[in-house]
Amino acid sequence: MVHVEVRSPAVVTAEPPHFIERVPGLLVVLALAAAAVPLGRLVPVIGGPVFGIVLGVLAGVLVPALRGSWSRPGYEFASKTLLQLSIVVLGTGLSLQQVVRVGGDSLPVMLGTLAVALGGAWLFGRLLGVRGDTQTLIGVGTAICGASAIAAATAAIGAKRSSVAYALATIFTFNVVAVLAFPPLGHLLGLGPEAFGLWAGTAINDSSSVVAAGYTYSQEAGDQALVVKLTRSLMLVPIVIGLVILKSRRSQGDHSPSFHPSGEAARVKRGRMTRLPWRRMVPFFLIGFLVAAALRSVGLVPQAWQEGLSLAGTYLITCALVAIGLSMRPGELRKAGWRPLALGALLWVSVALSSLGLQLLTGTL
Repeated sequence: MVHVEVRSPAVVTAEPPHFIERVPGLLVVLALAAAAVPLGRLVPVIGGPVFGIVLGVLAGVLVPALRGSWSRPGYEFASKTLLQLSIVVLGTGLSLQQVVRVGGDSLPVMLGTLAVALGGAWLFGRLLGVRGDTQTLIGVGTAICGASAIAAATAAIGAKRSSVAYALATIFTFNVVAVLAFPPLGHLLGLGPEAFGLWAGTAINDSSSVVAAGYTYSQEAGDQALVVKLTRSLMLVPIVIGLVILKSRRSQGDHSPSFHPSGEAARVKRGRMTRLPWRRMVPFFLIGFLVAAALRSVGLVPQAWQEGLSLAGTYLITCALVAIGLSMRPGELRKAGWRPLALGALLWVSVALSSLGLQLLTGTL
């Protein structure tokens, strides 16, 4: 029996920009990010990445010339390549051993709140009419780790600039509310340090906000919240892989993938076979993220490097978000209205309440 493979017609694509063409826009991005990162360290509740997108939007509005065609190649490079590189660098801050030290008691709460956030994004997004990339990014940002998760998901699915902005604005709003509200609510509820740390680590989005709320409560609560948050961040890997596969299925049809001996995933569609490269199924930046975390786990990333690597990762992700901000049009934001914010509010309340409920059920409250 002869196997006949019919390939889809080749798609003609434009040549990628030469590196020199990227330099002018990239210099603008690097300069604005250099201002945003110190601001984020001064106001950790907001953080450098959020300052980055704000400065990018403001710079584009106040100096329209920054949005000329001369700058586009540099902005695209920063928003994609630097974004992916930032995720790899941030992986060096995660030790796989920390997951074990958190203990089995916290895993049901983490997994339960993850399910609530993702399921809630699907349900409430449908009810509110918030669909597509915006729905996905707000759900992933709430479920895992705020801006970093939004960045990883954006790199995986190629989300629109406007969707990234809606999601970041929503996550930022409820990060600020959480930092201000969680410590007094924890004392009002009589939560112990470990219970509060688990609550903060599972129900607050960005790491900076988790740290701010946890250590405001107590040193022990802050330590617990940080470890829970780092463990929760590892959920980013399977979630983003799932998003890549889902994106591939939607772009090439709804049929399940089969596998070809050549090392590529093959897909049969209407009697034709098209090939899906492994790099589409498992992006290189996710492999790099796992390798970085593994190197940290076996001690090949010295503790003395952590502060510098953390700063480098924050700077790179801030660069990416500055570029997204510079590429945006304010009119795109106005089109969203109140619905993305309402989706974020419903998810935030659902996750916060489910975290406490799951702690009560598992005896960790």
